[in-house]
Amino acid sequence: MSTASSNTAPGLDFEQPLLELEARRRALEQLTTRTPEEEEELRQVRRAWADTTAKVYAELTPWQVVQVARHKDRPYTADYVSLVFEDFVELHGDRRFGDDRAILTGFARLDQYKVLVVGHQKGRTYKDRTACYFGCAHPEGYRKAILKMKMAEKYGIPVICLIDTPGAYPGIGAEERGQSQAIAENMYEMSRLKTPIICVVIGEGGSGGALGIGVGDRVAMLQYSYYSVISPEGCAGILWKSHQYAELAAQALKFTSNHLSRLGVVDQVIEEPLGGAHRDHHQTASRLKQYLLRSLRELTMQTPDQLVDSRYEKFRRIGVFLEEAPQLASANGVPQE
Repeated sequence: MSTASSNTAPGLDFEQPLLELEARRRALEQLTTRTPEEEEELRQVRRAWADTTAKVYAELTPWQVVQVARHKDRPYTADYVSLVFEDFVELHGDRRFGDDRAILTGFARLDQYKVLVVGHQKGRTYKDRTACYFGCAHPEGYRKAILKMKMAEKYGIPVICLIDTPGAYPGIGAEERGQSQAIAENMYEMSRLKTPIICVVIGEGGSGGALGIGVGDRVAMLQYSYYSVISPEGCAGILWKSHQYAELAAQALKFTSNHLSRLGVVDQVIEEPLGGAHRDHHQTASRLKQYLLRSLRELTMQTPDQLVDSRYEKFRRIGVFLEEAPQLASANGVPQE
């Protein structure tokens, strides 16, 4: 199996049964010669690992999904750029303030298609993470993104957006430079961009930071990612004045792929390898590439005007709800559950 790293990851709390089996499996696989008994044990350990992993990941709570989406070994935009695309040429700057490393942009080739890649980047090392502000973009990042998208529109090049952020950067400098306006302008401009746009949530899809590059003809998400109006910690801080209720907030927000596919917020859920994307970057990238190619084949058949019209109708359909008169309980006058 192709894995994310040769080093043993510390793992998440709910993954402890898997880590013990993985450690034993690696020990057996590293033996240069194995006895028949060791070969049989290796087969049994592999089978036990697959069965246990399938069971654990089938029962993940929303908060556990958040933990998987934030896993330190999960592939980021830069990883997908190297695994999915070819001939990537990075583009920098917003022509106003500077170059925000939290947003990665550049032209690339996806099989026969020339595309523009736009995505959040978190960084692997602490130095890179601080330079990228942990994937939290500033206004110049969103202005850089829309500037490159308009360039792609000029040449009829499709846009692919990879979303992975806990939210836009909340600092004073970002607010002074027009954070909310930059995000709003991006959403407006993307809604009428006359070229195909495909958006995929690859990890965290938090708040306006995600929406700033999240308006597209196709919106998909990886199986163990989340897409939400606010992070669980932010929601808990507002409602319960403490981040310790983040798990409760995650349960209430209904932001996992299972919830959002049923609600019609996302068009498709891209299945991850057994045990999550952090365990197999290559297979995850392969599945993402298949989805992108399939979507591009469909979207490139439409005219620019058809793209804009169908994109408008797509987002108008989101948020359908049912209204009915509340039934009051006779005893206390409180709406019944």
